[in-house]
Amino acid sequence: MSEVLIVRTGTANLASVAAAVERAGCAARLSDDPGEVAAAARLVLPGVGAFGPVAARLEALGLAGPLARRIADGRPTLAVCLGLQLLAAASEESPGARGLGALPATVTRFAAGLRVPHLGWNRVAAGVGCRFVGDGEAYFANSFKLDAVPEGWRGATAEHGAPFVAALERGAVLACQFHPELSGPWGQRLIERWLARAAEAA
Repeated sequence: MSEVLIVRTGTANLASVAAAVERAGCAARLSDDPGEVAAAARLVLPGVGAFGPVAARLEALGLAGPLARRIADGRPTLAVCLGLQLLAAASEESPGARGLGALPATVTRFAAGLRVPHLGWNRVAAGVGCRFVGDGEAYFANSFKLDAVPEGWRGATAEHGAPFVAALERGAVLACQFHPELSGPWGQRLIERWLARAAEAA
C-alpha cells in the first residue's frame, strides 16, 4: 500500500483527510519532520485555523522552506482550505504574517455585507486545461479567499458575492479552497485523481 504523508500543522482536519486518503487505498501518515516533508512522494497540507498562527508554526518547525520548494518544483502536493491560502505571500487575516510565497498574491476578506464564513455547498466551475478538478459541488468553510488565478497556474472558481478561486493546479500540485474530503463522492473522486496522477509524477 503506497503512503501519503499528511503535514501535522497543529490545528487541522487531519482525521477526515486521513480517512479520505485511506478510502482511496493509500496509507496515511502524519509528520511535522522537515526531512520527511521534503522527501515525501505524495504530501497533503491540510488547514483549519487562522493564517498567522499556522504560518508561524510552519516556520518554527522548519517546514516553510521544504513546502515552498515542493510547490515551486511542482511535486505531488495537495493543499486543502487554509493550506491553499498558506501558499500565498500574505493574508488580510493576519497582517504582517508571511505565507510560503509560492503564489505572488495576498489573500483577501470577503466583501462587507456577505455572510461569513462562507459555509456549506457551492458550485465549482473548472477552468480551461484543469487536469484534476472538474465541475461539481464542493463543501466550503472560509472567510478569506484568493481573488484570481495566478499566472502559470490553472484554476477553478466559485462565487460568493463575486468569483473567487476554488482550486489551483500546476504540475502535480493541487490546492483546494474547499474541503474535498468533505465533498462527497465528487470530492473523493478528485482526491483519487490527484493520487493517481501524483503517483505517475513521483
